[in-house]
Amino acid sequence: MAAIEYSTLVALVQDHPGVLTKAAMLFRRRGYNIASLNVGHSEVPGISRMTIVVEGRGPHIKQCEKQLYKLVEVVKVLDLTEEARVDKEVALIRVSARSAERAEVVGIARAFDAEIVDVARDSLIVEITASPYTIDRFLEVAGDFGILELTRTGVVSMSRGGNGAK
Repeated sequence: MAAIEYSTLVALVQDHPGVLTKAAMLFRRRGYNIASLNVGHSEVPGISRMTIVVEGRGPHIKQCEKQLYKLVEVVKVLDLTEEARVDKEVALIRVSARSAERAEVVGIARAFDAEIVDVARDSLIVEITASPYTIDRFLEVAGDFGILELTRTGVVSMSRGGNGAK
């Protein structure tokens, strides 16, 4: 089975109601599956940074980039797909951990630089901030104990070095 290819776009947008919906609809109309969508304030007051990870590559993604510019609220769009970049994501994972397994789960969490943020009788909640790949690896290892609940924030991305969005 072929691996799914992803594209990463970053849009700097005016902080107005409805911008997120407009951007999401743009990708929906073109039949692209959004794998991750994250929006938050940027370093500029009134401007938000939207990171969109979408399945697919190539000229269709370039077309979506052009379409994003047609939205009045979009200030700038960056295609970081082929750029050297830092991708991070936060996940909270409730892992089954009876008392006999607890130390092993804690050890695995430490190996991944994750934190235990809650302890219950039969489970632990692990918080991990890492690349999506590292989180996937943690889930694979912790899956042996049983993943009871999972939430992920979605990817935030920034180009490495001096290649900023300005």
